[in-house]
Amino acid sequence: MDRARGAGVIEALIFDFDGLILDTETPELTAWQEAFAGFGCNLPIDTWADCVGRPPGSFDPCLELERQTGRRLDRESLRAEVRARCHSLIDREVIRPGVVDWLDEAEAAGAALAVVSSSPHSWVDRHLEKLNLLDRFEQIVCREDVERHKPDPLPYQNAVERLGREPLNAIAVEDSPHGVRSAKAAGLWTVAVPNHVTRTLVFEGADLTLASLCERSFTSAAEQFVAPLSGEIATR
Repeated sequence: MDRARGAGVIEALIFDFDGLILDTETPELTAWQEAFAGFGCNLPIDTWADCVGRPPGSFDPCLELERQTGRRLDRESLRAEVRARCHSLIDREVIRPGVVDWLDEAEAAGAALAVVSSSPHSWVDRHLEKLNLLDRFEQIVCREDVERHKPDPLPYQNAVERLGREPLNAIAVEDSPHGVRSAKAAGLWTVAVPNHVTRTLVFEGADLTLASLCERSFTSAAEQFVAPLSGEIATR
């Protein structure tokens, strides 16, 4: 979209959660791949990656495993085993590189902080609290807070409205193409930071793509998006 870039500042920084703040996606994929291997089957990373950023249930690995084995499985037992393995792997994860630095810089600059996730509050809030990050976010928009989910723009529209900011003055940081599309459709500047699961996907439309948040500072990214005083016209 074409938008006049008037002089201003970035007033909000909004993070996705899964795979962006904490890599919960690689452990879940690993747990399911191990389960598939136990049946002599394969779960390609591309099959899994396509559902990243969507609400839970967008892809059912039990159905896929039944398709590959050609027989019915004890889904409840299988899910419980995978869930336990996944949680044990997630417990070893730490906050992804650069996240805290970006939060510190944004906060020092007076930007409001928020999270937009397709996961439920019971998942996101618990992990943020465990990471000592929960109190840092002014708003947390999760699956149950909106009627439509990523890649629909509604989650990000909801977040900027709650923060009382304009989309043009907000940066979204995402690890999935679905998340990028959601933020872009809502009018936010978008930084894509792929993780191990999503790094082979195409991030069309992202304003900036980084291998890690350590590659650039929040201040540097914000300056890139802030309107020059000349009132230059940018194509979004």
